[in-house]
Amino acid sequence: MAAAAASRGWQWGEPRALSRAVKLLQRLEEQCRDPRMVMGPPSLPDLLPRTAQLLGEVAKARREARGDPEGPGGADDFLVIYLANLEAKGRQVAELLSPRGKKDENQDVFREGSRFRRQLAKLALIFSHMHAELSALFPEGKYCGHQYQLTKGSAHIFWREYCGVRCVLPWAEFQSLLCARHPVEPGPTMQALRSTLDLTCSGHVSVFEFDVFTRLFQPWPSLLRNWQLLAVNHPGYMAFLTYDEVQIRLQAYRDKPGSYIFRPSCTRLGQWAIGYVSSDGSILQTIPLNKPLVQVLLKGQKDGIFLFPDGKNHNPDLTELCQAEPYQRIQVSEEQLLLYQAMNSTFQLCKICAERDKDVRIEPCGHLLCSCCLAAWQDSDSQTCPFCRCEIKGREAVSICQAQERPTEVRTAADDSRDNCHQEAAERKLGPVTPSAPPLPPEDPFPQRPQDRGWLTLAPLALPRLRPPLPLPKMASVLWEVTSRPRAREEAPESS
Repeated sequence: MAAAAASRGWQWGEPRALSRAVKLLQRLEEQCRDPRMVMGPPSLPDLLPRTAQLLGEVAKARREARGDPEGPGGADDFLVIYLANLEAKGRQVAELLSPRGKKDENQDVFREGSRFRRQLAKLALIFSHMHAELSALFPEGKYCGHQYQLTKGSAHIFWREYCGVRCVLPWAEFQSLLCARHPVEPGPTMQALRSTLDLTCSGHVSVFEFDVFTRLFQPWPSLLRNWQLLAVNHPGYMAFLTYDEVQIRLQAYRDKPGSYIFRPSCTRLGQWAIGYVSSDGSILQTIPLNKPLVQVLLKGQKDGIFLFPDGKNHNPDLTELCQAEPYQRIQVSEEQLLLYQAMNSTFQLCKICAERDKDVRIEPCGHLLCSCCLAAWQDSDSQTCPFCRCEIKGREAVSICQAQERPTEVRTAADDSRDNCHQEAAERKLGPVTPSAPPLPPEDPFPQRPQDRGWLTLAPLALPRLRPPLPLPKMASVLWEVTSRPRAREEAPESS
């Protein structure tokens, strides 16, 4: 009864809280108009108005919905936590820009390398994470946190099994749930894990933050082992660093080609950004798209690109994280094979090039194609699926076999032969994008993902993995993917 009353009380005060947050952001925007505030991404003068606009859309959508209060961990709880955190971080920015009674001290915030400038850069990163989180859980202002689709299948099953439809949990509760599956020693290691997971520094973990974490430190079976070796022990890891700060840090190593550092990308959350000194002394930064960081670092070491983490001579051995693992196998029934034969095609054949077999699955939408076509597609700066326009957040190697077959081939992540196809397509220049998450249908909050058990049984007509059946217009677009052949490349969008 008390909880319900508190929820109703929040609903009555919610419009005022949202309005107060928008006004706070507008005041901060006025304070950030100084030309000296211009920084590389993320930029407060750019983030503040975008966040204020999104909060306005949230307020409008909430007024129009006027539904019953959600359960624990729903939109109400999330907004209470989010707005309180936004107000706290906003006050910190205001104090940095205009210290009370110390008119001259605020000049330090414009001086490169100063403590105040560093604090402001970190707050800009937090505001960037908060905007991305709000955009993912409230696309166009409408709440979809209970339907959020995590990119990695095992992570999605874990969250829905232990957290249900909640989109946010207190850190203490989430810690106990995660450690039941992936044990972590208490003390400094646990504190480091919290600082890595809690991107918005709110004391809570949202489904969006967990999605970002699992994408960064994949694969799931060795999730926290990967995190320890890459984020705790590796000297090249840099948390809460911006593009400009990476450039400044690597200036000291321009006479030492092969020096490198890596950090979570602040413009493409869930992916890594690597800064390094090239052979001619230039400082470059790239984002290896949709590939585990371990693979990228090992290949870079082999090619003589990533040799000295943060300028140090010792480069940690990461081969223990790069063990052979079986392909995810897709089982094709005899009936499905006959259907494709009737169309003068095969299920295995990539429907874009019609030359090579499918060997990769796009995450999270699940569409199949060959890795060479995916590399060429992404090389054209298209970061959405060529079939359904869903954002490409990851990729998974697959092997296709008939129902009676049991292929035994394995792959080594560090030595993937598919790197021969558009090898450089895995790297992109840094640039801002707006992360979003394709929601699951409301009627299926606990989807079963058979592929996480090693096999995927496709629906009739061998359509891509769908949950639940699609409306007729959408079904028509899926059938187009099955039946179209080389023409698919021509009809695909040129940009995301």
